[in-house]
Amino acid sequence: MGRIGLLHTGHGSVETPLFLPVISSTRQIVKPREMKEQLKCQAVITNAYLLLKRDVSKSFSRDLHQQLDFDGAIMTDSGAYQLLQYGQIHTDAEEIARFQEDIGSDVAVVLDIPTGDVGREQASETVEKTLANSRKTLETVRHSRTLWVGPVQGGSHIDLVEHCARESSKMNFDIHALGSPTVLMKRYLFPPLVEMICAAKMNLPLERPLHLFGAGHPMMFSLVVALGCDMFDSAAYSLYAKSDRYMTASGTIKLTDLRDFPCSCSVCSRLSPNDLRDLEPQLRERMLALHNLHVCFDEIRRIKQAIFEGRLWELVESRARSHPLLFRAFTMAVQDSRCAEMFDKNTPVSKRRGIFLFDGISLNRPEVRAYLRKLKENYSPPRGRNLLLLLPCIWRDVEVQEIKSALPVDALVAKSSTHVCYYGPPFALLPEELLGVFPLSQSMSALDPTTCLDRVIDVVGGYVATHKTYSRVIFLHTGDESWRALAWACASAIRKRSRALKVCVREASVGAALGM
Repeated sequence: MGRIGLLHTGHGSVETPLFLPVISSTRQIVKPREMKEQLKCQAVITNAYLLLKRDVSKSFSRDLHQQLDFDGAIMTDSGAYQLLQYGQIHTDAEEIARFQEDIGSDVAVVLDIPTGDVGREQASETVEKTLANSRKTLETVRHSRTLWVGPVQGGSHIDLVEHCARESSKMNFDIHALGSPTVLMKRYLFPPLVEMICAAKMNLPLERPLHLFGAGHPMMFSLVVALGCDMFDSAAYSLYAKSDRYMTASGTIKLTDLRDFPCSCSVCSRLSPNDLRDLEPQLRERMLALHNLHVCFDEIRRIKQAIFEGRLWELVESRARSHPLLFRAFTMAVQDSRCAEMFDKNTPVSKRRGIFLFDGISLNRPEVRAYLRKLKENYSPPRGRNLLLLLPCIWRDVEVQEIKSALPVDALVAKSSTHVCYYGPPFALLPEELLGVFPLSQSMSALDPTTCLDRVIDVVGGYVATHKTYSRVIFLHTGDESWRALAWACASAIRKRSRALKVCVREASVGAALGM
């Protein structure tokens, strides 16, 4: 679901996936202008409710971009975080909406009621109040250049998230945002977060960007982008710096535990860990915050490049192994039927580069599932071919005519009646004439023949049983024990389904004959 897009705002177009650092209106350890000049930051987010309180006290200029000294896009949150933290705020949906427009916010959020970690009855109340505030806000705003964000609440109550997303999608919002994930992310509860994102994304218009509030750590950026999030914000870069924590793309390290910096950003290339530890606290916090921002923006660029190359899945697989609970969330996402349906429907049918398959998890790639589905639903073997010659898929790069010439004479009938297919992981069954179709020949696999034994047996057996054109099936194997076992298991499955069919298994000297 990852995509690169342009969001047009009152202060220029910004590219998504988009990371928005949270900016405090009073204490800025790294200035927004610095973020733009040093890190090419396109957009930031700040809290409109705190600005409203300053406006009441006459300490705010009413020009948001001038106040923050930032000429890029600025998004404002409405105060929901304060509601979540403190239980109340002194404003309403109409007032905060008008205020956000008045100060020149480029992207403004409805005053939603965060669900947090509560029971179903209370969660339902937060959803209905959020939807009511959404309607009030759209009636209040003057349809200026401000882009309006429709929040989706419901927390871990997935049916409520779905309901809120469906109702919000009927309203004239430019962007949607998933609320209440911070409680989960603080406790590394990534699996329920995946469910929430999928529930929201599947019930929102695809053409509208989806923002994820509080997506704190770069190690999870690639996963949430793959799930369909286009934008996300975080204050973690600053909060981590305040507690002497050093971000990497795969985790966090305490400054006291660092011997060498695994980074070459402007901070890490000038200072050693000892140098950083010796700085006075405020300067150390600033340097750590700058480094943490570098890591976040570097990861966004890495994600965009992966999307461009068609390698986002590989990046997600790599990052998922950063933390056991993140890995569990990833495996849940690729195995859950609803998420799988969303991935299958929206994954491109071809990509710039081939795909890598590492283990059983890789077999859940949408490209693999799509191929197996199309093989079953759309494919018919060539007419007049009554001999099915099945070769190990590791031979697929070898000229078939060379293989045929190396076989015993009695193994073949007339060449014109032979249909060559390849068997084995990751694609189970590959007809010779489809080898040029993405992703069959544009893939590289580290899978052992026994990795997906049941899948290969089921696909091969089902294929032969479905297509009644063959009178004889010959399996060749390399002599290796795992390939021999796979060939015999597939042959046994065919015999059970098609008892009248002649099936034999042979060890071929093809490898020796071709110098393999």
